[in-house]
Amino acid sequence: MTSLTQRSSGLVQRRTEASRYPADKERSSADEDYESRRGEEQEEDDGGDSKETRLTLMEEVLLLGLKDREGYTSFWNDCISSGLRGCMLIELALRGRLQLEACGMRRKGLLTRKVICKSDAPTGDVLLDEALKHIKDTQPPETVQSWIELLSGETWNPLKLHYQLRNVRERLAKNLVEKGVLTTEKQNFLLFDMTTHPLINNNIKQRLIKKVQEAVLDKWVNDPHRMDKRLLALIFLAHSSDVLENAFAPLLDDQYDLAMKRVRQLLELEPEGESMKPNTNELFWAVVAAFTK
Repeated sequence: MTSLTQRSSGLVQRRTEASRYPADKERSSADEDYESRRGEEQEEDDGGDSKETRLTLMEEVLLLGLKDREGYTSFWNDCISSGLRGCMLIELALRGRLQLEACGMRRKGLLTRKVICKSDAPTGDVLLDEALKHIKDTQPPETVQSWIELLSGETWNPLKLHYQLRNVRERLAKNLVEKGVLTTEKQNFLLFDMTTHPLINNNIKQRLIKKVQEAVLDKWVNDPHRMDKRLLALIFLAHSSDVLENAFAPLLDDQYDLAMKRVRQLLELEPEGESMKPNTNELFWAVVAAFTK
């Protein structure tokens, strides 16, 4: 699948600027710990914002990819579709819904192990619940890479086209509209009209950008296992979706170079080895392996 195997080693050229980077309760016990930790992190980051401004990984990646005024992603970005499906798998894993099958006596590679439904309790997110139902109902189970392809619709098997999650970007954008981050407009492109979603809450996007920048600059810890799992996933998936450059574009040259150097360090990690370390999420590293292999 081209969108998985043909990743750009670098990122699209940035614009040079001399400005510094800008300044319902869950329904299952599997979510309780997740939500309490998530709530603490977001209260710290959002400075008192309401729960509606808490974003999923998919929404964060899409927000990084959207042009602020135009309200749509680059027409040339053919990576974000599969990247968003990777976000869904990691989000479901972090919420305790999915895991990789057990290894048994002989250890299997991350990309050969099947994805297992650990809990089918609703997440409260329609897209996540739709993906979770597909995974739960499918026998025999599929691998991480297969699920990224199936949920993206990138399969040659016509019998499996029903797995595709349709209109994902539009549905995520509507979520962001409901959360007060984006608005909805119509734009005319000569031959057709297109619904767009320009940014209206710049504070939330700037905090997101600052969070990504600080992770590889001021708050760099040089150990992925000491980083917040969601933030680490965001960096990996934003890169795989070819939108990470948008977070680094406002940096000064020396900051940009340092940030890119540290991102490359993360990209050069060996997922198989990292997944065997204590307190790791194997499915997380399987998704990373699917995009960096």
